[in-house]
Amino acid sequence: MVTRREAAQILDIPVEMAHRHGIPSRLSDAELGGLLDNPPAWLVQSKANRTGKRPVWVQLTCAVCGFSEAARPKKWWPDFTYVCCAHHEARDIPVLGTGLVRSVYDGVGSRFAGIVDAAAPEA
Repeated sequence: MVTRREAAQILDIPVEMAHRHGIPSRLSDAELGGLLDNPPAWLVQSKANRTGKRPVWVQLTCAVCGFSEAARPKKWWPDFTYVCCAHHEARDIPVLGTGLVRSVYDGVGSRFAGIVDAAAPEA
């Protein structure tokens, strides 16, 4: 048995779309396999409409402890160098490279901070 959220991740669609099109809160592996093998018209259309700019789901994995979760990317998320659980201390986070500046974005996924290491602006 898989949950609607897990099915949405496997089908690569938003949970809201899964709910809107009647995917139950729990479905069997056979039911999910049926959706994958013989997708309904709405699922085919959804995949055809993709622009490919942003993925529907991303896998966030902590660079320190390895905790991982699937999340829907937000428009404000830059391309993170890595993500870490928000409770890790600064000394736990990988060292900043020479000539780089670090930006930290809180509120990524359910428990992460996103980190972007970029080239320092020329003075």
